[in-house]
Amino acid sequence: MRRLGLVIVITGAAALSYHHHQQHHNYITTSNSLLNGIVRSSRSLYTITANVVDYKYSLHGLSEDDHYTRILSEVHLRSAKRILKLCQINQGFYIKAGQFVASMRQVPKEYSSTLVSLQDQAVPCSFEAIKQVLINNLGSDLKQIFLSIDEQPIAAASLAQVHRALLKDQQEVVLKVQYPGLKDRMRMDIATMSLLSKCVTWFFPEYRFQWLVSEFAEVIALELDFIQEAKNSVRAAINFKNNSRIKVPKIFQELTTSHVLTMEYCKGRRVDDLDYIRKSGIDPRKVAKVLVEAFAEMIFVHGFVHGDPHPGNILVSLDEKHGFCLVLLDHGIYKNLDEEFRVNYCQLWKALVFLDSHKIQQLGKHFGIGKYSKYLPLIFTGRTIDSKAALGDGMSVEERTNLKQEVKSLTFGDVSEFMESLPSEFLTVLRTDALIRSLVSKLGSSQRVRLLVYANYALDGLSSKPDPGSSKYFVLKAVWTKIISRINHLQVRLLLGLLQLFSWLRDTRKSLVIWSKQISLLISRFVSHNYSVTLT
Repeated sequence: MRRLGLVIVITGAAALSYHHHQQHHNYITTSNSLLNGIVRSSRSLYTITANVVDYKYSLHGLSEDDHYTRILSEVHLRSAKRILKLCQINQGFYIKAGQFVASMRQVPKEYSSTLVSLQDQAVPCSFEAIKQVLINNLGSDLKQIFLSIDEQPIAAASLAQVHRALLKDQQEVVLKVQYPGLKDRMRMDIATMSLLSKCVTWFFPEYRFQWLVSEFAEVIALELDFIQEAKNSVRAAINFKNNSRIKVPKIFQELTTSHVLTMEYCKGRRVDDLDYIRKSGIDPRKVAKVLVEAFAEMIFVHGFVHGDPHPGNILVSLDEKHGFCLVLLDHGIYKNLDEEFRVNYCQLWKALVFLDSHKIQQLGKHFGIGKYSKYLPLIFTGRTIDSKAALGDGMSVEERTNLKQEVKSLTFGDVSEFMESLPSEFLTVLRTDALIRSLVSKLGSSQRVRLLVYANYALDGLSSKPDPGSSKYFVLKAVWTKIISRINHLQVRLLLGLLQLFSWLRDTRKSLVIWSKQISLLISRFVSHNYSVTLT
């Protein structure tokens, strides 16, 4: 009761601040920064406390049945709406935090579907403030560098905005300019989020969100350093130098600082702009395949993964040779996968293809998730660990029923334990995969395509050169290991080839059925029309 009383007192105090807030300008003077931070923190405290109390007492005493599931979904939705409102008012890092949560498949769908609207809600900053950042970073006389700078931004995100410009040598570039005062606000906002997550855990031990705050803090720290983003961009360009379907804009290093990034201007439209894609004569499904192949190559082969592939960061650009190419933007958030993790993740996908439950659980223990390893096939392929379904096929009715019963027994504590146990690399690939999966659906492509591409690139990631040693024994052993590896590789390739063939035949059959129905309808109309003409 003492804890509940404290929650109520804190909630009441924070609510006063929350309900008496005034719209404030994003870029305020230093004397008002502290007050602004207190007001933002108070709103956060009120929102989180209200959500926790809602969960705790709405679900109190309910049994694990369909009624409980319905009530839980309603609480999820109410809580997600409160967080959405908080992010919309606080702006800045809160918008980014909301986007971060929306991109994670591990959160309830009520959160992801509600918070996804934050993707396009950043408020642009005045050009005067942006110009001052440019002067502070590039020099007082911008006319010595640029012929012109477009004052109207072509894009505005939660941490920076982008302006087109023309260099003195007529090269067209874009300037990504960080909003002023972000680092100070970041420290206060992250500290607030961390404190709140710890308070929630203290009041209600089964609700643990510190892993989420830690992951978000790491992501934000990366995204605020534009020099590191420039390095990431250069490295990504090198990784894809032999892939003509993927383009990474050139970086102008001499015009790049920690707060300003200058890069080549690339034409294109967002990857989810289906009207543009179709009007350009491009098959959206081909776009989806190239997209999946690019990110599969990053994850399984390069071990250097773009961590924020939302639609605004990927452009479809017309290309004379191939019809189109994809332009990858915003290279601030990258995860450099540990080599051991990358190889084991490739092994995991090989095991997922064959539904090798023993290997899956063995790798799960290695990743540190123990008893939750059995859910890995469900997370990545939509199959249970005991499923007999082909890769890309849905679960049977019996499997769905059994899974539903099993999931009912999971608590918030189980979910928290699972997420806390995941390595940071695993969280990155899960988040990236969730965003790619969403884009694949929007582009009208089958998830089977994604699964087959992942499986193929996982095999490529496992291909390694023999490890020559000074001893003939070790050389022969390495060669023999390589031969065995190649045989296994060919076996899996054959299986994937058959799966791809069956997938193609299935899609072709569907197309033929639709085509035949359309022909039959046309013939029927033609006969009906001629018959009516004959009668007249």
